[in-house]
Amino acid sequence: MDAHIRDLRYFVAVAEELNFTRAAERMFVSQPALSKQIRQLEEQLRVRLFDRDRRTVTLTAPGEALLPKAHELIRVWDEAQRAVSDAAAAEAAVLTVGVSSSVGRGLLPAARARFAERRPHWRIRVRQVDWEDATAGLATGGEVDLALLWLPVPGQEALNVRVVATEPRWVALPVGHRLAGLAEVPFSELLDEPFLALPESAGPLRDHFLALEERAGHPVLIGSVVSNADETFEAVEEGSGVVLLAAGNAAIYQRPGVVTLPVSGLSPSRLALAWRPDDHRSAVRDFVEALLNASPDLPREGQTGR
Repeated sequence: MDAHIRDLRYFVAVAEELNFTRAAERMFVSQPALSKQIRQLEEQLRVRLFDRDRRTVTLTAPGEALLPKAHELIRVWDEAQRAVSDAAAAEAAVLTVGVSSSVGRGLLPAARARFAERRPHWRIRVRQVDWEDATAGLATGGEVDLALLWLPVPGQEALNVRVVATEPRWVALPVGHRLAGLAEVPFSELLDEPFLALPESAGPLRDHFLALEERAGHPVLIGSVVSNADETFEAVEEGSGVVLLAAGNAAIYQRPGVVTLPVSGLSPSRLALAWRPDDHRSAVRDFVEALLNASPDLPREGQTGR
C-alpha cells in the first residue's frame, strides 16, 4: 500500500522538530495518534525512520534519504490541489467574506482595491452572519471563503488565523446612564450592570465580551441575549443592558441614544482574518495578502499561519 500524503506530513513534522510532542502539537493531533502513523509508515516502507529513546529523537539514514523527497511530494501535491481548486473556482470568480459586525477601519475597501490589481475579473462579496456562528460562516462549510471575526472563537485552532487589528475594549451605555458622563469607566464600576450577551454557541467570544476573565469570579448579570449588531444597539438604547465593544466599532455604531466610552482594566480585543487551512486556492491566498497589506497595524509583508 502506498504511503498517504498525510503520513508524509507527519513524518516531516517529526523530522523537523525531532520531538514527537512538539510535532503532534504542530499537526493538531494527539501524540499517540502521531506515533501510530509513523509506525505504520515505517512498516509500509520496511525501514526504521527514527532512532528514539526517552530523551532524543534522531533520523536514521533511510529517514535522512526520505526527508527531501517527502518535502517534494508534499509540495507537488499542494500545487496539484491548488490547480484543481483554481480551475473549479475560475467559473465563479467570487470570494465570499463573512462578517458578524461592520468592519470599518477602511480594511475591506483597501483590500478590495489591492485584490483587484491582481485579479481584475474577480469580485468580493460580503455576507453578514449572526453571532450564533462566531466564526462568521467558516464553521458551516461552504457558506463563506474567509471571515473577518473577533477572537477567540470556537474551533479557532482548526483555522488559519491572522490578527489584523488589536484595540482596547470600550463600553456602550444608554445616554442617561449614571456612568455616561465619565471620560473613562473603570471596569469595576460595571461588574453589577446587566450585560448584553452573545448566544451561548459563541462560546469563548461570548465570554470575552462579558469579560469573564477580569471578573475574578464575580457573577455576570445577563440583561438580554443578542444575535447581531443591530439588536445589540437597539437593546442598549432601550436600557436592556450595557455591552463591551472594540474601540474601532465605537465610531461605526454611533447612535443618538447610545454613549460609548473607554474602559480601564480590560485586555484588548483582536480582529482577525480567518480561512480554512485546506483551501489551497491562489485567489484566497491573494486576498489574504491584500488584506494584510491593507491593515495599518501590520507590517507590509506578513506570513500567514495559525
